[in-house]
Order: sequence, then structure tokens, then C-alpha cells
Amino acid sequence: MKNYNIKALLMLPSAILMFNAGAQNIYKEKFAHTFSIVARDKVTGEMAVGVQSHWFSVGTMVSWGKSGVGVVATQSFVDPAYGPGGLNLMSEGKGAKEVLDQLVSEDKGRDGRQVAMLDAHGKVAAFTGKNCIASANHIVGDNYSVQANMMLNDAVVPAMAKAFEENSSLPLADRVLKVLLAAQAAGGDIRGKQSAALIVVNAKPVASPWLDKKIDIRVDDHAEPLVELQRLLNLHKAYEHLNRGDEAMTVNDMELALKEYAAAESMFPENLEMKYWKAVTLANNHRIDEACLIFKNVFSEDDHWRELTRRLPKAGLLTLSERDFARVIGL
Repeated sequence: MKNYNIKALLMLPSAILMFNAGAQNIYKEKFAHTFSIVARDKVTGEMAVGVQSHWFSVGTMVSWGKSGVGVVATQSFVDPAYGPGGLNLMSEGKGAKEVLDQLVSEDKGRDGRQVAMLDAHGKVAAFTGKNCIASANHIVGDNYSVQANMMLNDAVVPAMAKAFEENSSLPLADRVLKVLLAAQAAGGDIRGKQSAALIVVNAKPVASPWLDKKIDIRVDDHAEPLVELQRLLNLHKAYEHLNRGDEAMTVNDMELALKEYAAAESMFPENLEMKYWKAVTLANNHRIDEACLIFKNVFSEDDHWRELTRRLPKAGLLTLSERDFARVIGL
């Protein structure tokens, strides 16, 4: 991983450093030369941002979203203010194009920016400044925009648009990931790859801020960030099954709970936690023989789970007779 800092900027030609004399020197700001997509699912109304870059922790700068409002991708010579600023204006009822036009007009460093915005109604707008490093371009389509700068070639952005349009049957998060993979396959960032991020927000506003993002995954530093992003998305889906299993248990729907637990376990069979809570559920529902088979396997892999099991009765999470409890602990 490279450490880009102000010393690196001194290596740039003096003509670049004197860019737009008298105006804001955007070259003092953070880089996020990258490719990204903002998109909306026309069926569910969910909105997403996906991004990959050869830059550390790109998701902390580029991707912004708010349920019921919209999403923003701000990149190239990044002004992160486009994120919260754009979302605030869209929350007031302004459309994506009106908001982007306003913010760009107020930005003295606009020529080095690349920004895309999408509002909750599916309206999209994008801007690529004339000084963004080639290959730089954007394509705005139906409920999406794809954009990239400092790419290896001009094929990247069209490949992204094609991938989005050809994968309309997929859930939004998977569709966005297909777009990022297509960008990389077409050439990607001329410098390589380092980090990636994916966020998905709800179609409607949410009551609590911690519910705002349905998916919020970041790969800050990795040799294959999109491969890791795919793994984390799959893990996210597995834990969604686990959570639905827990919810089913609260209403005593044993059949549904076990179905959800099994789905989670099938996605990540090596994950001990998914196995463990399935065993707890079975034990609490008087299926002690089946539970013991799983407990034994988990304990043999990591004995800390046995110690955790000793603590569950006090918390009300394991309701066994003394005999059955001793049987489990003694495995």
C-alpha cells in the first residue's frame, strides 16, 4: 500500500500545481480517482452506491446515501461536502439535477470534480470536470449513472452501463457488484486496485438512524477488493438469514427458524456461530439429540463455545433441564 501525502504532490509538474491560478487549489485535496455507480431498483425503490479505487478506504470519501432521499458519489479530486450537502438539498425536495447544478456552480474547483447524484424518484445527474484525468467519462441511464476517471481505457464506463442494464433481474446489491466487476474486467483504474465499498439505502425514510443503511460494506485495503467485497456481501446475506431465524424464534416458529439457520449455515459452513445458535434453538425446542451433535462439533473446534454455553441459562437463552444441560456441557 502506498502512502500518498503532500510530498508526493511536489512531484507533479509546476503547471499542474498552478492550476487555475487564483482559484481553489483542488490538488491539495484528497484523491479518489476511481470508478463508481449510483443506482436505484425500480421495483423496491432501494438506492445504492458502489465504488472501487486504487486508494486507501475509498468508501469513507466517495459513497453517501440516505433512506428516502438519495445517493451521491463524489470522486476525482474529492470534495466530500457534495455528499452531505447533496443529501440535505434533496431532502428538501429538490431533484438530483437541480442539486448537482447548484453545488457545481458554487464550486471553484469544479473542473477537477466528478460527481453523480440520484434521488428517491429515480432522477439522476452526473458531472465530469474538464480537468479530470483521462480516461474520464460518465453515462446516465434509467435510474443509474456510471462514472470513472483515471481509467486504463475508454471501455470501462460503457462496460459498466452494459452490465447494469443486462443484470436487471438481480437484487440491487448484486447488480451493482456486477457493474464494478465489469469495470475491472474492462481495464479499471490505470494504477490498479486497493479498496472498494457498497452501500444500499431504503426507498422510504426510516425512523431510526441506525436503520438507514440496509447494506454498508467497506474493503479498505486489499489485493483483490472486489473479491473481498463479494465475500462480505455473501456473509451479510448469511447473517440476514441468521437474524430472520432469531426473529422466527421469538414467535415460536420453529420450522421457519430452522430453515433460516440452515440457509445461513449452507452459505458459510465453516462459521461456528451459525452452527452454534442453530444448536441452541434445537435444544430449547426439546430436540436435544440433534443439538448435541452440533454442540459436540462446535466445542471440538473451539472450547470457548462450551464456556459461553455455561453462561446462557442465566441470560435466559438456554432453557434445559439440569440433566440435559449437564449432557451438553459434558460433550
